Amino acid sequence: MGCDIAPVRPVALRERARHQRVPPGRGYRLRLLRFEGVVRVEVHDSGAGRPRIAERDPSAERGRGLLLVAALADRWGVGVRTPGKVVWAEFDG
Repeated sequence: MGCDIAPVRPVALRERARHQRVPPGRGYRLRLLRFEGVVRVEVHDSGAGRPRIAERDPSAERGRGLLLVAALADRWGVGVRTPGKVVWAEFDG
């Protein structure tokens, strides 16, 4: 497969770990799926809120994870799960 998701994996893990705001005993799951010429990265968590790309101060040291995912992925989005959400990104091969 020709797609390289290597830059996205550390961003997804770092952002999830940094923003881990879920009740004790709950965590998150990172799933990597490959099917029909597409690699899909999913980050599931049980926390409330909906991620969004926000305007940031260019000199800020944080807050660009989803911006990077949006720039690198062919498609991305947020889905509902109970409890929480799943943020996903797809990369064509």
